[in-house]
Amino acid sequence: MGRWVFFHRFVSVLCVCLCCGLTTRGAAGARPSAHPETLAVAQASPEQAGSPQSTPSESKTQEQTRTEQYTLSHERQEKAIAYSRAGYTLYFLSYFLGGLFLFLILRLGWAARFRDMAENVSDQKWIQGLVFVPLLFLTVDVLDLPVHLYWHALSVHYQQSIQGWGSWFWDWSKGELLDVAFGIVLVLILFAVMRRSPRRWWLYFWFPAVLILLGVIVITPLVIDPLFNKFEPLSRDHADLVASIEKLTKHAGVPIPPGRMFLMMASRKTNAINAYVTGLGASKRVVIWDTTIQKLSNEEALFVVGHELGHYVLGHVWRGFLLGAAGLLAALYFLFRGLHWALDRWGRDWKLYGQEDWASLAALLLLLQVLLFVASPVINGISRMEEHAADVYGLEVIHGLIPNSEEVAAHAFQVLGELDLSDPNPPPFITFWLYSHPPLAERLVFAHSYDPWTKGESPKYVK
Repeated sequence: MGRWVFFHRFVSVLCVCLCCGLTTRGAAGARPSAHPETLAVAQASPEQAGSPQSTPSESKTQEQTRTEQYTLSHERQEKAIAYSRAGYTLYFLSYFLGGLFLFLILRLGWAARFRDMAENVSDQKWIQGLVFVPLLFLTVDVLDLPVHLYWHALSVHYQQSIQGWGSWFWDWSKGELLDVAFGIVLVLILFAVMRRSPRRWWLYFWFPAVLILLGVIVITPLVIDPLFNKFEPLSRDHADLVASIEKLTKHAGVPIPPGRMFLMMASRKTNAINAYVTGLGASKRVVIWDTTIQKLSNEEALFVVGHELGHYVLGHVWRGFLLGAAGLLAALYFLFRGLHWALDRWGRDWKLYGQEDWASLAALLLLLQVLLFVASPVINGISRMEEHAADVYGLEVIHGLIPNSEEVAAHAFQVLGELDLSDPNPPPFITFWLYSHPPLAERLVFAHSYDPWTKGESPKYVK
């Protein structure tokens, strides 16, 4: 999926936790992010994960005795550190360049020219929007494209992607079409509300924005995800795994029907291993990548499913949606105040005639870029807490069903780290600012040591 400029950022504000993944999963052109944000058991991008030197047979036959620490060979550790550091650099660079490009679009008068072009086409506001929004979005995306090209090339170099350039560009193009389509809808609504209520648009726009987000979460598994990956019922070729998952969900007391278990053909673009939960209501489902089944033992795959089941059972999608909706209201008010401040300070230099001027959208996007960067530690901090809770749930739900379950979970993290070249020792600042999951080394140690049963303690989630 390509990088959805306005929609990606809009959804990122709304979806504090899991919902953020809706716009990045399978995104061939997604914003370059630090590698730990795409660990399996997270919602990873196919471009950012791939197959290192270990093979499925090695993963499944490796003796599982004691996996108390995350360890890598000297060669793979050097690669993991280099790849992770490159990811960190690109993460911050992408935010800086994105803001710089938007500033230059305003400062050089491009936004004003796009507005003039749109107004020359028609006096109808909606037609002007159909002209202006694609011009602005495509300009920003083309300027930003070299960063994403470099990230994909880096991912291929470190064997974290097997997606060819033709496929990558096709996904990027489809993403651009979605970006523009959603952007047009959102921008037309936003500016219509602005014209109707110049002082309260931030409040009145919030209502349709939340409804649109809710609709997108529901339709994403049904309409959007299949545009980029092939899905099929898990029961078609993996009836034994479905039976094991049914036993797992029955043990949890929250049965998930086989009709809501799907297999994603990730191996066409990546060799990374992953699973995720997505959708709401009738579209809610658990998705397992085919590479997960290929590279992990059945017991390890069940732990991954148990982790995702934790998101499902603990209501992280709904909670993330509600927290995100509340955060969006605050963000819109910030944009309202920030836009007026920017117009008072630079409106004349940028040739902006007011907040209802189409060109002011570039200023809103610039403010949103700054807001999302500053809010990243909060968003990722909440996500880390939810991912840790899902780890706890996964450990508890497989206990008693899988022998030596703590070792199974710990070894699964070891395999994930080897495959994803996960940083063995990320800097604390990096973890704080941009890790959406706890560092993998910490997750592995916790998995191996979590044992409330022998201590006479009550499990937190699965009694």
